[in-house]
Amino acid sequence: MQHAKQISGQAQRNPLEILSDMLDCDMKEVNRLILQNMQSDVPVIPKLAEYLIAAGGKRIRPLLTLASTALFDGPMDKSYHLAAAVEFIHTATLLHDDVVDQSNERRGQKAANLIFGNQASVLVGDFLFSKSFQMMVESGSLEILAILSNAAAIIAQGEVLQLSTTNDIETKMPVYLEVIESKTAALFAASCEVGAVLSNQDQEIVTAMRDYGTKLGTAFQIIDDALDYDADQKTLGKELGDDFREGKITAPIIFALENVDKEQREFWRRTLGYKDQKNGDFEHALALINAHDALNKTIQLAKDYAVEATKALSPLPQSEMKTILSDLTSYIITRNF
Repeated sequence: MQHAKQISGQAQRNPLEILSDMLDCDMKEVNRLILQNMQSDVPVIPKLAEYLIAAGGKRIRPLLTLASTALFDGPMDKSYHLAAAVEFIHTATLLHDDVVDQSNERRGQKAANLIFGNQASVLVGDFLFSKSFQMMVESGSLEILAILSNAAAIIAQGEVLQLSTTNDIETKMPVYLEVIESKTAALFAASCEVGAVLSNQDQEIVTAMRDYGTKLGTAFQIIDDALDYDADQKTLGKELGDDFREGKITAPIIFALENVDKEQREFWRRTLGYKDQKNGDFEHALALINAHDALNKTIQLAKDYAVEATKALSPLPQSEMKTILSDLTSYIITRNF
């Protein structure tokens, strides 16, 4: 692949860093498009969008779009608008999420809605969504437009479904998985799928890339939910225990609720169901999670999805990029643990 840097002797680096280095020139073009499309005559729009985008993040979704195009020696120049569109969809959902969740922190800094207000955050999120659709059109492919627009619709449905499960301690694992497969994995899947479509791959390969993205995104979110109960705040980029304070029912909670006694169930009902939380409740929640081995069970669930993600790549011919994408599935499991 002529556009990508040759990487050698870097086994000690994690696959996301290697992927970022390989696609560095391509990501610079994507970032240029991101900055260009953030501009508006309404000052608060670029100011707010830049505030969130400048906070960083791994850019894993646009990287997956670039990687899935490079994997098949596809037209990289056409993938730039798609990668930027993917990042805009993601950024828009973050803005909406923080308003709904009343979050205090995002990527290690104050949540945008605390600085610019809820109304501005929601409306700028809408602006970014509209810009993402404009960039999708640049591909000239109705199939790609359908993939990404369908992902955006699924994400919105996932947000609503999560809202309906919040504070409901009767939520079961299948519903939780449906939430994250919609809210998170759908965009991972689309990010991978569009590169294969852009590169004119047959349906078997397109399906394989979509399945890889779905399983990878699901594993990614499960680990993210586990980290909320076991990560360093600076590493996590948000407040530890946010999910607990918001009453979100995630895998660690679902596993912790298995085989609980009456007293423990009442604790979860009070703290999550009614959000009646007192000093020391989060620490007690951690103790219960550990007592039920809930974190290890959550990590194992993520590992199962990571294995499925690797298997999804089996129809693809062997290449350096395929190896990196395969390694990425293991890396996201071990991050910060």
